[in-house]
Amino acid sequence: MTLCTPDRTTDRPRVQRPHSPPDGADGPRRRFRIAGADVSASIAVFLIALPLSLGIALATGAPLQAGLVAAAVGGIVAGRLGGSPLQVSGPAAGLTVVTAELIQRYGWRTTCVITLLAGLAQLGLAALRVARSALAVSPAIVHGMIAGIGVTIALAQLHIVLGGSPQSSAVDNALGLPAQLADVSPAALAVSALTVGLLLLWPRLPGRTGRLLRTVPAALSSVAAATALAVLAGLGVPRVDLPAWTSHALPGLPDGPVLGIAAGVLTITLVTSVQSLLSAVAIDKLAAKRAADTGGGSVPRSELDRELAGLGAANMVSGALGGLPVAGVAVRSVANVSAGAVSRNSSILHGVWIVLAALLLVPLLELIPLPALAALVMVVGVQMVSITHIRTVTRHREVLVYAVTVAGVVFVGILQGVALGIAVAVAVAMHRLARTRITLEERDGRHLVRIRGQLTFLAVPRLSRSLHQLPAGADVVVELDGSFMDHAAYETLHDWQTSHVGRGGSVDMTGPAGLRITEPTHGHGPADKPDAEGSGSRAGSRSGSGGHSCCRPWTPWRNHQCQVQPAGETGGEAPRATAHRLASGIGAFQRDTAPLVRDELARLAREGQRPSQLFLTCADSRLVTSMITSSGPGDLFTVRNVGNLVPLPGEESGDDSVAAAIEYAVEVLRVESITVCGHSGCGAMQALLNSGPDDPPSPLRRWLRHGRPSLERMESRRHAWARISGRLPADEVEQLCLTNVVQQLEHLRAYESVARRLDEGTLTLHGMYFHVGEAQAYLLAGTDEVHSYDDVFNHVPPTAAGSDEPPGAMPLAGAGTRESARAS
Repeated sequence: MTLCTPDRTTDRPRVQRPHSPPDGADGPRRRFRIAGADVSASIAVFLIALPLSLGIALATGAPLQAGLVAAAVGGIVAGRLGGSPLQVSGPAAGLTVVTAELIQRYGWRTTCVITLLAGLAQLGLAALRVARSALAVSPAIVHGMIAGIGVTIALAQLHIVLGGSPQSSAVDNALGLPAQLADVSPAALAVSALTVGLLLLWPRLPGRTGRLLRTVPAALSSVAAATALAVLAGLGVPRVDLPAWTSHALPGLPDGPVLGIAAGVLTITLVTSVQSLLSAVAIDKLAAKRAADTGGGSVPRSELDRELAGLGAANMVSGALGGLPVAGVAVRSVANVSAGAVSRNSSILHGVWIVLAALLLVPLLELIPLPALAALVMVVGVQMVSITHIRTVTRHREVLVYAVTVAGVVFVGILQGVALGIAVAVAVAMHRLARTRITLEERDGRHLVRIRGQLTFLAVPRLSRSLHQLPAGADVVVELDGSFMDHAAYETLHDWQTSHVGRGGSVDMTGPAGLRITEPTHGHGPADKPDAEGSGSRAGSRSGSGGHSCCRPWTPWRNHQCQVQPAGETGGEAPRATAHRLASGIGAFQRDTAPLVRDELARLAREGQRPSQLFLTCADSRLVTSMITSSGPGDLFTVRNVGNLVPLPGEESGDDSVAAAIEYAVEVLRVESITVCGHSGCGAMQALLNSGPDDPPSPLRRWLRHGRPSLERMESRRHAWARISGRLPADEVEQLCLTNVVQQLEHLRAYESVARRLDEGTLTLHGMYFHVGEAQAYLLAGTDEVHSYDDVFNHVPPTAAGSDEPPGAMPLAGAGTRESARAS
């Protein structure tokens, strides 16, 4: 948006940036503005962060003020310097176990130094720009680590909830639980039960009153209610004890073995970095979904190296001020996005509110019972074991990796558990690489070779043995159901293909759902090589670039097969959301496809277009011409209209667009062929069949009169209907769709430029029919005798390797001379 102010000298509008004051003598002045959405979101996040920060500090055994310091520093420093605008950083529950162990082993002052050194290490990693490499860790390992930490936290806090004290490890906490259950404190249990109950029930409060109450975060309301119960009932439970800030413990000289401190620095660095970077990516997705749902402006994607640098600075400041380690916190970040935050100002403001609360609300904070904070953190720990994550790893067959990581974190430690998870993940990957199933079968005279799994050198002996069992000269379909092919497997497959084609056979390679992964090379030998020759090449070729068995280039629009859209949903979409979807699709093209085709398009821009074919087809959205013809930029000169109609010369009635395109393609571009393509379920043909003489005039009716000759042709030939590969059309609509293709070819021949090129033998006409439901193309065929021509559309089978023409196809109607094309 721009604002325009009159220019005093010319009275013309002068463009000025929004919210910018007029330029003065001192130059332009900048005014700091904070959006109202950021203010309200910061308050919502503050109300969640305050009790959580105290609870996490309690769980680690650190001074309670350390949690407030980390929350304030995470909000202000990481919020200002980080690269994720909507992520909120602070003391994270995922670091509770690590920090508690460091405090118990080395003391609080040394732990602060470890936090400071971890921040320094993160600054070094950010300078090396290695942030994105953290995303290479398997999600199963990350989810397993978080779940293991959650189990450990829940076991430790359960002792405080019951009125006792936690042990030093998860195993000791589990073993000591029976004794703790025998010695429960009723007051602590009552406070904890109220906290847990409100935490779980608060988001489900019904009615208008419930909606009003839910504006207060569940964490704040549950802790406030537990505090009120403890105060009003006079319960004898331990409470928050915040010493004076003058006695706040700051870092001191490290006291402990160098290797142990180094291991602590490494642990803090890795856990906080991986957790924060993965959280930043998740928040990007959440923000993008919010923008798509609301039609609002999008927030810039996270800069991961900058986020790592901001996190390092925050940990250095937090350690120097006596605070807990800082990381990106998913709970606060999700609340920030859900509350409508639009910039990093929300995170910064939430840190400011934490500072004010720590300075001004100390008497109020000291009323909070510790069992309420323990119950809050225990629920957070239980929620870290996500059912959704378990379902995801189960679907991807990574349950073993997840389970080993969880067990390792709970029974051994964070780093050891992660190391065990990585080892199991590598073993599982190697097992999948080595496990390749190859089956042979014969179907309809063709030999089918199915290869399931990754194709590596380990499978080469079995692959070679299976391929050489195929008879010479056979038509073979090789179906690759895997995403990886190394150099040894590629050479084996390529050499066999060359040999088999040389002995008169044909080879067609497809993906798991019929996706073509090799294309003919126009008579120069066997099929194209995969994308990247040699080791590490993916099974695929230029036809599969960016493709997928579920039509991935089109999934941002309609999610074909991936997520089926319920009928009727698209009709109610707001224009704003539709416009965003268009912009999103263009953005995906710029990101994924443009780099692949830029060189080819630049060449076409320099040399101009030289298409060999004019392709005239219907405007139906289900007809994707480039997909069904395997064509690319510069191949087809395409004309689309309702019903793939060709008005006879002189009958355009003000619409010369089709005639102009034909003239330009034939006379200027000198195309070699023209194809008229109809399709099944054509709405124009249905409208033509259902039209009557009394229908009111409309633009559609005026246009469809060019299809009336097709209707008359069908009526006159009811006893000689067109056929599709030996069968009759399914109904009158399909019959009219087929007849219309033939009739529009007749209209084409009436154009002087087309007739002249047909006489010269430099132009051919083709008829084509595409059955949408079958994803099958049919070509119109003719015979050698002019008068025995019949409307027959032949099935087009997969193209044989090294061939430019479909095997078994009959000569195309109109090929060669005008006389042979004139048959009717």
